[in-house]
Amino acid sequence: MTEGDNQAAPGPVSFGKAFGFWLKLGFISFGGPAGQISIMHQELVERKRWISEKRFLHALNYCMLLPGPEAQQLATYIGWLMHRTWGGVIAGGLFVLPSLILLIVMSWVYVAFGHVPLIAGVFYGIKPAVTAIVLQAVHRIGGRALKNWVLWAIAAAAFGAIFALHAPFPLIVLAAAVIGAIGGKFSPSTFVTGGGHGKAASSYGVALIDDDTPTPAHARFRWLRLAIVILVGVILWGGPIVGLGLLLGWDHTLSQMAVFFSKAALLTFGGAYAVLPYVYQGGVENYGWLTAPQMIDGLALGETTPGPLIMVVTFVGFVGGWTKAYLGPDALLLAAIVAAVVVTWFTFLPSFLFIFAGGPLIETTHNNLKFTAPLTAITAAVVGVILNLALFFGYHVLWPNGLGGPFDWASAVIALGAAVALIRFKVNVMFVIALCGVIGLLTRLHFGL
Repeated sequence: MTEGDNQAAPGPVSFGKAFGFWLKLGFISFGGPAGQISIMHQELVERKRWISEKRFLHALNYCMLLPGPEAQQLATYIGWLMHRTWGGVIAGGLFVLPSLILLIVMSWVYVAFGHVPLIAGVFYGIKPAVTAIVLQAVHRIGGRALKNWVLWAIAAAAFGAIFALHAPFPLIVLAAAVIGAIGGKFSPSTFVTGGGHGKAASSYGVALIDDDTPTPAHARFRWLRLAIVILVGVILWGGPIVGLGLLLGWDHTLSQMAVFFSKAALLTFGGAYAVLPYVYQGGVENYGWLTAPQMIDGLALGETTPGPLIMVVTFVGFVGGWTKAYLGPDALLLAAIVAAVVVTWFTFLPSFLFIFAGGPLIETTHNNLKFTAPLTAITAAVVGVILNLALFFGYHVLWPNGLGGPFDWASAVIALGAAVALIRFKVNVMFVIALCGVIGLLTRLHFGL
């Protein structure tokens, strides 16, 4: 027990006060999901005491079970619990909005001035850093997820399927889920790794939404309310897709983006790195919205902005709209902005629906949830998929002109140094990207690469 245990609960939090906090969070939510969740815990549980540790972890464990960015979903859940549906919309929306605006501006600078030697030199150093960042993701997720030989085998099979057989990512996810579901029945202990964030062992005083605080009326489960949420969700998702298809044609860039990123949003198990291979397959190979080097640059930009890393899809949409020039050569910027907004809408809409539809069901019990066996198997498969992504990035960085061209030793040294800094010394990602960008610029200027 801490000294704060005797404190009285905080007074009611107005919608305006909550709005100010969620807006601030949108601008400071750096550091990936772990950093973002840590910021929310410090602010909402420890300092402001708007929600107790146990209720915070309860909501987090539910969000960990969902496809999509768990930190943004957690913000949506807490905002909804405190201030009904609009509270959730504001909390989740402001978590994304600053990053959306920043990425649109940065993407414009990239496509309009990326050929300028100064900017090209910076990205020359950033590309190897991105390769190291993806390797760090393999190390981090693999260390957490691959706890036995079965899960190692699933990861290896997933790598082989996507590397050698070019199997589509959704098929790999489905196969892993089936293996997990079957294996979980015969050997439950094999598939219990992953998920959960520990027990609520700390107390920071009485919270506004405390352990034993009754679920507010708007958060109680009702079949009618669930039906309304599903209906509204179908309208908000299906309406724009059907409208785009009928108005522009199903082969139009915006229609294709709406359908593709709706599917991508449902495959984001295991974090943004898990869905990046799928986005690459669609954006680079199938639709030609951007090139492989541009995809690497987009990931770098996503790493340097607040908000979920999956915001890299905004860059993909922007570059795709610019490249396809579907509004004509004189309206490239408008086409790119519209495409970026469309992609962002369909990527994040499911996250809101999952919270508003599933939240009342989760509030019926305050016991911690655990990852299911299928999700454990999916997480293992994701490790293999991300390793393939790392090799893909490494290939394009170290052999920029293909295997028949020269090996880029400078990029190899930068990538190795970044990997050691990230994995061995746990250096901040943004610092590594900035430093590598400076090194890349100096290298280009010195050697005239």
